[in-house]
Amino acid sequence: MVRIGISVEGLTEERFVKAVLYPYLSAKNIYVTPISMGGGVNIDKVKSELKKMANSFDYVTTLYDFYGFRNKDANETKDSLEAKILATAHEGVKPKLIPYVQMYEYEGLLFSCPTSMENILNETGIKDWAAEILREFNYDPEAINNSTETAPSKRLGQRTGYLKTTHGPNIASEIGIAKIREMCNGFDAWIASMEVAR
Repeated sequence: MVRIGISVEGLTEERFVKAVLYPYLSAKNIYVTPISMGGGVNIDKVKSELKKMANSFDYVTTLYDFYGFRNKDANETKDSLEAKILATAHEGVKPKLIPYVQMYEYEGLLFSCPTSMENILNETGIKDWAAEILREFNYDPEAINNSTETAPSKRLGQRTGYLKTTHGPNIASEIGIAKIREMCNGFDAWIASMEVAR
């Protein structure tokens, strides 16, 4: 049995971990516990949070949106941000840390299956709308993000009655982790890193 603490950005990610990720990983004898930071994610806050969590788990990991991570450098990338999380962690935390930043934000994962999105939102035309966005970004949900006005959550909010903390985890649950992994390489690699943690 492996126990992994996941430092998450907020309530949506916390619900996602409990409702969707936990059942998937517990079947593999990996037990994940989300701990919310309540937003306002920045490197100093992350360092402090991970230190508090580390003694309670075999491993600790993170689930933060790249888009919402504060005080990033102008040329910051997913890889550089994850490296920074690891580099700035306390020495005792580093051996058990799996840093992960979601590109560009959690809602991108929901575009993995336009049909599931339409089913949960229960609004006509959503499937075709989401499928067109997916095509625009070469069928890579993690690439969906043009600007502050066209990030996945903004698209959903402008086009649908999307409620972040309710619809987000429910759509992900209907899609299923296997399909999200198939569509989202970064997310898949994160899950794989937890699967091999021993």
